[in-house]
Amino acid sequence: MTDTGEERRALVLLRHAKAEPPHGDGPDVDRPLAARGRVDATAAGAWLARHELLPDVVLCSVALRTRQTWHQVETGMTGVRAEGGTAGPTPVVRYEKDAYEAHPEDLLELVRRVDPCARTVLLVAHNPGISLLSALLAPQRADPDGLRTSDIVVHHPTVAWSELGRATAPIDVRHTARG
Repeated sequence: MTDTGEERRALVLLRHAKAEPPHGDGPDVDRPLAARGRVDATAAGAWLARHELLPDVVLCSVALRTRQTWHQVETGMTGVRAEGGTAGPTPVVRYEKDAYEAHPEDLLELVRRVDPCARTVLLVAHNPGISLLSALLAPQRADPDGLRTSDIVVHHPTVAWSELGRATAPIDVRHTARG
């Protein structure tokens, strides 16, 4: 399958926003967003709405900081259009335990299972997996430093979701959301 203008799909990779540092003996999975992270994630949602990258499907790690990032992104996507209200349809949201501490191949497998009719997929996950996934999908244009907190990388797959693999989703744009 090759993309035409009508079939153009987007895979939006978002590294979670800035989290609080680890505290004592608490599990890493329970670390919340820092105040700056909440503001940056809201800015990420506004940027996605302005660029018409509203997701049909959201794949989100189960970690508290990624779930909070998604909720702030969703908040940022509302009220962007002149008529107010939500900036698009309500996406299907899947909280995926396999996205926490994931290798790029694990994240790729999650995306491969997306409904073939989905046009825009948002993956909210962690480093190093999300940076390595971006590099796997577009090795020529990947940032050697990887994704920073609140970084967005938009890939446009040239194959079906189920066929995604090495060098099959060129990078269209990168953006670091800061509120």
